[in-house]
Amino acid sequence: MEYLILLAGLFVIANIYIKLALSFSIVDIPNNRSSHLNEIVRGGGIIIPISALSWFTFSGFQFPIFFTGLIIISLISFLDDISQVKYKIRLIVQFVAILLLFAEIKLYQFPWWSWIPALIIAVGTINAYNFMDGINGITGGYSLSVIIGFWLVNNYQVEFISNELIYFLMISIFVFSYFNFRIKAKCFAGDVGSISIAFIIVFLLSKLIIQSGNWLYILFLIIYGVDTGFTIIHRILKNENIFLAHRKHLYQLLVNEYKISHLKVASIYAFLQLIICLIVIIISGCYTSLFSGLIIGAIIFGIFSTSFHLIRIYIYKKVRRL
Repeated sequence: MEYLILLAGLFVIANIYIKLALSFSIVDIPNNRSSHLNEIVRGGGIIIPISALSWFTFSGFQFPIFFTGLIIISLISFLDDISQVKYKIRLIVQFVAILLLFAEIKLYQFPWWSWIPALIIAVGTINAYNFMDGINGITGGYSLSVIIGFWLVNNYQVEFISNELIYFLMISIFVFSYFNFRIKAKCFAGDVGSISIAFIIVFLLSKLIIQSGNWLYILFLIIYGVDTGFTIIHRILKNENIFLAHRKHLYQLLVNEYKISHLKVASIYAFLQLIICLIVIIISGCYTSLFSGLIIGAIIFGIFSTSFHLIRIYIYKKVRRL
């Protein structure tokens, strides 16, 4: 019954927010680097942290330090959606939120020299997830694939989190996708949506890796990781500012240059990540040694990295000919 109440409540909140956002002009105005042509409500992903915080209350306030981090990172992201916040301020808040996340998972049990790299990687992952939010349906579809992977692991391999939290997240992503996964989206996730779901995924992934001791689960984010990584390398080689908005991600090239629809590209990304999650789960059940896991992970990473690179080169060549 609580899931039906949550579903109905999030639909009501989303509709109210869209109307308020239109009234207060909280919208994305298209420019030459956008993949949309009309003004779209920004910040519709606010229902994701709202749903997570609902579970926090429902669960009797489990993981209070983590959820404190989620609140502050969601608030600064929402403020950035409403009125642009200075990048340095956002970055400081993100670092604080990640430190709270690390405190929740007891990272201090690990060697001190691992803390700084872990902090940089976590903040980088959250911002990379945000950069990938550029076309209709991609954040919702991709996040749902990753969350399904967590659910499968939690139920059939390693119980590392409450199933109820996973269900609350699934419902919020479904409701957001109802408004976003369409040809003419009614709203975008905004920073509050993409960064908050990324923050939650980093938390779940960290807990899973620490509890299982299996680093192969990091491949649950390989599609976004490969696309972001190759895009950054490409822009650095072109002497471009990697912090400025652009349309150089592979999914953007497929949509804007190769003219594949938003929803097809978003579906491909979600489907590929779901397949990778299933492969990782199967392999994790067959190979338990750290060495074998790392070898298999390197092979999977190599295959996808090479494939993405070849597809990018092909698209660039075809665009030049046109």
